[in-house]
Amino acid sequence: MGKVKIEDAIVSTIKQKSTLKHHVFDETYKVFNELKAVLSDFAIQYNLLLEGDDRRIKLEFFDKGEFVALLKVAGDMLVFHMHSNAYEFDRDHKIWELQGIKDDSTGSYVGQIQIYNFLNDSFDYNRLNDLGYLIARVFLNKNKHFFVEGKRQRNMGLGQFGKHELTKANIRIIVETAVLYALQFDLLVQPYDNVKIISLQQVNEEIMNSTMRTGKRLGFQYNSDDVK
Repeated sequence: MGKVKIEDAIVSTIKQKSTLKHHVFDETYKVFNELKAVLSDFAIQYNLLLEGDDRRIKLEFFDKGEFVALLKVAGDMLVFHMHSNAYEFDRDHKIWELQGIKDDSTGSYVGQIQIYNFLNDSFDYNRLNDLGYLIARVFLNKNKHFFVEGKRQRNMGLGQFGKHELTKANIRIIVETAVLYALQFDLLVQPYDNVKIISLQQVNEEIMNSTMRTGKRLGFQYNSDDVK
């Protein structure tokens, strides 16, 4: 390939692919800000319903900047994180079987918003070793077409990708489903053999810093069920 052809290929790729990725980012960023509004309204609404109950179970919304938002629900903290990059799917992914993607492959470039479930105590006591669990991730393309992989996020899977735009109403359903799953996803006692031996250093660290690792399924297999 001659120098001119190489230059043409580079310029063409920059113009087409970079512009596409920026477009995907812009749409995802707009949706993430809509998500923040939904989370704020969600907290306000449920706090009204919980009026008069124990204040410790009230909901709290925290805007942590451009790409992170938190929703405290009783003893749980849901972390909503938007990636700043656009992604492509590997060639074995079932997205390539969709007719819409066969007709326009640029629709396979997506932004990502992930939802993690942590214990609220992990934040209150700054337990940096505590674990959070991915309970949903939202994929969104240049046309605001979307699908969700996640716990109990049925009816929003890959099969509907390309059929609908992601609206505030759909965002609300995604949030409600994630919250309900987190509330029903209980903290389990660790298997005896996992905690039968402890060092003095661990005890001292626990006393001084509350750094003993905690997670809802620590020591158990966390199956990736309900993710498609």
